[in-house]
Amino acid sequence: MAGNPDHLPLAQALARLAALPAGSTNGIAENRRYMVTKTLFSGGRSVKLVAKELGGSDYISLNVYHLSSGPRLIPCEMSRVKVVHFLLVLRITDQDAA
Repeated sequence: MAGNPDHLPLAQALARLAALPAGSTNGIAENRRYMVTKTLFSGGRSVKLVAKELGGSDYISLNVYHLSSGPRLIPCEMSRVKVVHFLLVLRITDQDAA
């Protein structure tokens, strides 16, 4: 862990993802508003998160697979840095969006 400086932000990002409610919510990241949808599959062993910027063009998409070897974060057509940063700065503003 000490040899991998990215480990702690990833662990924090995964914890933030786990704390988000399933379904659709509104949130703010970097002063931009997003509609965030978290969907669970296979009893929660697979998680998909999609965030669409409201009034803008930004889009975040990722999957997390909880494997016996540990969680695996798979960003969808974007960098791991972008999705980890998004999870770290996202603040939920409304849980009754859908």
